[in-house]
Amino acid sequence: MSQPTIQIVRTTPFSDQKPGTSGLRKKTKVFMQKHYLENFVQSVFNAVQEKFNVAFKEETLVVGGDGRYYNRIAIEKIVSLAVANGFGKVMIGRAGILSTPAMSAVIRRHKALGGLVLSASHNPGGIDADFGIKYNIRNGGPAPENITEAIYQHTLKVSDYRIVDPDIDIDHEHSTTIGNTTVTVFDPLADYTAVMQELFDFGALQKLFASGFKMRFDAMHAVTGPYAHHILEGCLGAPLGTVVNGVPKEDFGQGHPDPNLVYAKDLVDYLFGENAPDFGAASDGDGDRNLILGKNFFVTPGDSLAIIAEYAQRAIPGYKTGLSGVARSMPTSTAVDRVARFYAMQCYETPTGWKFFGNLMDADKCTICGEESFGTGSNHVREKDGLWAVLCWLSILAHTGKSVVEIVEEHWQKFGRSYYQRHDYEGIDSAGANKMMAFLKENLASLVGTSIADTKVNQADDFSYTDPVDGSVSTKQGVRLLLGDGSRIIFRLSGTGTEGATLRIYIERFHQDGGKSDINQILKPLIDAAKEILKLKDYCGVDEPTVVT
Repeated sequence: MSQPTIQIVRTTPFSDQKPGTSGLRKKTKVFMQKHYLENFVQSVFNAVQEKFNVAFKEETLVVGGDGRYYNRIAIEKIVSLAVANGFGKVMIGRAGILSTPAMSAVIRRHKALGGLVLSASHNPGGIDADFGIKYNIRNGGPAPENITEAIYQHTLKVSDYRIVDPDIDIDHEHSTTIGNTTVTVFDPLADYTAVMQELFDFGALQKLFASGFKMRFDAMHAVTGPYAHHILEGCLGAPLGTVVNGVPKEDFGQGHPDPNLVYAKDLVDYLFGENAPDFGAASDGDGDRNLILGKNFFVTPGDSLAIIAEYAQRAIPGYKTGLSGVARSMPTSTAVDRVARFYAMQCYETPTGWKFFGNLMDADKCTICGEESFGTGSNHVREKDGLWAVLCWLSILAHTGKSVVEIVEEHWQKFGRSYYQRHDYEGIDSAGANKMMAFLKENLASLVGTSIADTKVNQADDFSYTDPVDGSVSTKQGVRLLLGDGSRIIFRLSGTGTEGATLRIYIERFHQDGGKSDINQILKPLIDAAKEILKLKDYCGVDEPTVVT
C-alpha cells in the first residue's frame, strides 16, 4: 500500500466564514477562491478534533450533496483533505449525490463521526448562484451552535491545511485504499430507502397506487429526483411519469429549487387545473423541504405538521406506539399545539433551525417536528425530510380513503384553523433592514398595551430559548408581538440568503369557524399593522412581498 504525499499548504484566514443556521452559504464564486473551501474544511476538522478529542483514524466521514454546480470539485477537495487528516474511512454518495435527510440516515446507520453536506438547500445553483457546506455531527443532525462557533473561531486563525492528491472515481460504487484511509463510493438510495421501509407500510401504499390513485411529484431537477423515482415509481408502483423534473442538474434546470407556490408554479397550476391528480408534492434542492397539494388545494406547512401529528399513530406503522412529543419552530403556526393538547402530548417551541430539534429527539422528548419554511420531520433522522413528509401524506390518504381537502377540512372542524401566512421580502437593502429591525427592537416596550387590528398587544419581545435538555440559551431569535385574541405577528431577518437581506413577516390569527373564512380578509388588518409598525416603506423602499406562503 503506497502512502500518498501529504502536502501542508500555508494559507491565511478569510473573515467571512461564520456558519449560519444552515452552515456556510455564499456565492459559488466565493467558494471557488483559492484556499477558501480548504480553509473551511480544515477548520471543521480542527474544531471537531478539539471539541471531541477523537482519533480520526478510527472514524468515518460521510460526504455528498445536492448535485449543484461545484459539488464534484468540492467533493474531490474534501476527500483529499480527509485522507491527509487521517480519517479511517470516507464514504461518498455515488456521483456525489446525497440528500440532506439521506446524509443523516447514513451517518446514523454507519455510526460515522459526521458528514459534510454540500448544498445551499433551496437557493438557486450555478456558477453565478449559490453554494454551501454544512457539518452534521454523530447524531446525524446539523452541528449545534457551540460547534459552529468553534469552527468559526478556527477559520479566523487557520494558517495551513493538510491535503493529498488522490484520483477518485465517484461515479461507480467501489472501495479503494489511499494511504491509511478506505474510500467507499456507495449507493445513496439504499440506506434511506431502508429507513422508509422500516417506518411505512409499503404494501398499503402499493395498494393505493394499484387502486388508480394518481399523484405528481416535482423534484425540481434537484436531489430528490433519484429517491422519488426509486421509491414512488420503483418500490410503490406509481405509474412512470409520476415523478417529473427527476434528474438533478447543476443549475436545477435554471429554476429556483424552493417548493413553494411561486417557484413550484408548474406543479401548482397542474394541481389547480381541470385534469388534476389526487395529490401533488414537491421537494427542494437538497431534499429536506416539502410542498403538499390536493386538487385545487394548498396545505400550509403548519397544517401539514399538525395533521401528520394527528394521524401518525393510526396511519404509519413506525409511530404506532405513540409520540413522545411534538415540536415546532417559533414562527410556525400554532396548529400542532392544539393537536398536542388534545392528545396530552408535550409541545416544544424552538428557535428556527433544525439543530434545536436534535437535542429534543436525542432525549426522547420529541418524535415529530416541523418549521413553517416547508420543513417537516421526525426522529428517524436529525434533519427535516421532504420525501418522508410525502410518504406520511400518502399513508394518511391510504388509511382514511379521503381526499386531501376532506382531511384538512375535518381537521379544521375538530381543532379550529390558524389562518396563517408568511410574507417574504427578498433581496432588500441589508443596511436599511438592519436599521429597521433596530428601530423595532428599541420600541418594543412602547407597543405593549397598544391597540392594533381590533385587539391589543399583550407581549412584545425578542424570542429567547432555553434548551430543556442541556440548558443552553439562544437569544435574539425573532421579534414577537403576541396579541390579546391569540393572534401573532413575528418579524425575522433570514440567515439563509447570500444576496441582500430577506425579511420574513409571519401573520397568524386563530378562528374556530371550520376554516371557511377568506384568509386575506382575516389577515389584512394584521398585515397592515405589521407594515406600519416596521415603517417598512420608509426603511426598505418596498411595500409588497416577493413571496407569500
